[in-house]
Formats: sequence, C-alpha cells, structure tokens
Amino acid sequence: MKRQMKNTTIFIIGIVCLCITPGKSQGDEGLYLNLYGNYVFDNSFDARFDTGNSYYDGKIMGGFLWGFGAEYRMTPESGIELSYLRHDTNAPTTYVLWPEPGVQTTDFDLAINYIMLGGVRHVMLGSGNIEAQGGIMAGVMFANATNPETRISNNVTKFAWGLKGGLTFWASERAGIIVHAQLLSAVQSVGGGLYFGTGGGGAGVSTYSTLYQFGFGGGLAIKLN
Repeated sequence: MKRQMKNTTIFIIGIVCLCITPGKSQGDEGLYLNLYGNYVFDNSFDARFDTGNSYYDGKIMGGFLWGFGAEYRMTPESGIELSYLRHDTNAPTTYVLWPEPGVQTTDFDLAINYIMLGGVRHVMLGSGNIEAQGGIMAGVMFANATNPETRISNNVTKFAWGLKGGLTFWASERAGIIVHAQLLSAVQSVGGGLYFGTGGGGAGVSTYSTLYQFGFGGGLAIKLN
C-alpha cells in the first residue's frame, strides 16, 4: 500500500507539472472524439464489520478497460472532456458473513463503470507532431457485483476521481494515436456500499476499501470540427 501511494503521489506531481507548463499545441479549437483502451492492474480490498466478526478479503482482477470521451478545446492548449469508461471483471473473495457459519470463497462477477468530467492540458513537444497531455477528472463510479452461484447482485454509486497523462502522435491534422497512463479511484467503494455476499453485509460497517485502478493503454484522437 505504501508503494502504491508513493507511485500515486509521483503520478499526481507529474500531471500537475504538465498542466501548468506553458507551450503550444498541435491541435486547434473545436470538438474531438477520443477512443480509449487500457489494461488495468489488480487491486486488493478488505472490509470488516462490527456484527459477528464478518469480513471480506478479495481482489478485483485486472483486465481490459475501454471507453470514449468527447473533448471540447476552448483553446489549442486547454480543453474539457466528458468520458465514459467500463471494466468487466471478476473478484475472487474470501468472506465470513454472519449469521452464516464458516469461511466461504466465491469468484464474483463485477462490472465497473465511470462517468467523468475533467480538464485537459495539451503541450506541443518540439516542432514535430508529438503532443503531451495531462488531465484531472472527477465524477461517479457505479458498479454491480453478482454472486454467480445465487445470482444475487448489489449496486453502488460512489464519488470518483482520476488522473491521466501521455502523448498523442498526430498522423494528420484530424487523427492521432494516443499512448497514456491513467489512474481511477472510487472513494470508500467496497464495504458498506458495494458488498460481496449471498444476501448482504450486515449492519455496523467498521472499515471500507477505496478502489484504485491504475493502467496503461492507448487510443485514437479524432478531430470532428
């Protein structure tokens, strides 16, 4: 966890430095469509309950996260983007759920969705067609966890924030290839909100787990007008 927080801090500092760096951009004002495909890494979680020594210990497995965004550039260097991102995965979990006896293990089906709004900063590198960009996002995460054995499911909606930074290689005035890193986080998302189990998490949640999804990937930038 300490290493993860250190890497997150370094990433935040890098994005902030990029966002305040002066410079020119390859792009023009107008509307852009951004298509994304990322690989996100595993993320462990745990939650403890005051009732009956109930707990969850598990891992949200990594995999393919896809999405798209509509970005409007007010200036060549600054824009605002509305994006949708989705990750379909599974969560192998060990848990004790009072009053059910014994330790249980289930591999839950999990669908995670993000709707995010944020600012994006663009900086041209040298005199070529390579453009650096960085952004800070905020929005909501809504997720659904389903027990494949009982088909019982639970939904949660939580505040989310995110960061991204990378490069766009412009092949023409209207199309470019994106390579970037991205961090998405949903605050206190596993615990009293999104629980895994056969019928509920009980009362008296004492701990929560914040979800962090860090990944690398790319995409396509298309200038629409």
